[in-house]
Amino acid sequence: MMAPHSTLALRRFLCSGNGAASALDAAAVRKKNLVFLGSPQVSASVLHKLLAASEDPDSIFQLAAIVTQPPAARDRGRKLMPSAVAQLALERGFPRELIFTPERAAEVAFLSNLSALNPELCITAAYGNILPQKFLDIPSCGTVNIHPSLLPQYRGAAPVQRALQDGVTETGVSLAYTVRALDAGPVIAYEKVKVDECIKATELLAILFNSAGAELLLHELPSILNGSAKLKARPQDDSKATFAPKLTSEESWLSFDEEAKRIHNKVRAFAGWPGTRARVEVVNNVGYHNELEIKIITSGVCSNACNKASDGNEILFSGSALLIPCAGESWLEVLELQLPGKKVMTARDFWNGLRGQKLRKINWKGVTQ
Repeated sequence: MMAPHSTLALRRFLCSGNGAASALDAAAVRKKNLVFLGSPQVSASVLHKLLAASEDPDSIFQLAAIVTQPPAARDRGRKLMPSAVAQLALERGFPRELIFTPERAAEVAFLSNLSALNPELCITAAYGNILPQKFLDIPSCGTVNIHPSLLPQYRGAAPVQRALQDGVTETGVSLAYTVRALDAGPVIAYEKVKVDECIKATELLAILFNSAGAELLLHELPSILNGSAKLKARPQDDSKATFAPKLTSEESWLSFDEEAKRIHNKVRAFAGWPGTRARVEVVNNVGYHNELEIKIITSGVCSNACNKASDGNEILFSGSALLIPCAGESWLEVLELQLPGKKVMTARDFWNGLRGQKLRKINWKGVTQ
């Protein structure tokens, strides 16, 4: 649907007078060619601001092309759907011929088409593909990445999720030049962001890319395009680097033999995907035990004031939350949860559905604690 054309066809398109990269009036010629690379919704929020800024009569750049992940099967119907970035670009009328979806950024045809655009700058924001040196050699002003952490902290695929899992109270977004080493390029600028103790990864990602990251990029674009950003960019101290590996579905299981604060941090870190799962046991009035898998959506940590009488395994209900006993005499509050194949529900609705049956915790291996 959005496969790259041959280099010859692309050049014909650029010279035809059609599309965002083809305007030949004097004002457009003075503008720098920028290529944007991104894929998920947080990337689309950055693209939205870039498109708006490029349409300003005084803009110093124009979007020459957009690069994103190929369409992927989504939802229950497994229908091939474009990425959020591609969808936004199409909705805004961006030429299909200038939306590239290579499987790998090292593809010869893709690199040839990119080079034909003569981009001065490439911008990446959660693109999700490794950029080879042959790619990095193309833009004259380099490639700049919006990375949602205060580099060199949390280099890697899941910086926001791992930061929340660690319980940080401050994070930020960095604007850095891309080099072959992972997230190790010189930092042009950064913006610090305070982290609320209840914010989820999906919410923090939106703040770091849309509010902080996009604005930081637009502020720094003039210096990047005139070359002065390279003079002020500071090399990272590799000795202080920490890493944020990709999340896996196997990590989603919770174990209540950890302290409630640690579990709560994992719940908000893994929000969206892969989520956090736990097993509990429903015990009816005649002692029949039925194991139940739940997905914990929203949680909190109970204060000492809500210590309740429990045998150490029984899950209680108070106010609007399930109270699950955890290590160190701590209690996890579960405010929202989801049963397999069902919609998200409040803890109160779930509790009412038990109709007087008791609830007990089970550890992640499926053994009653």
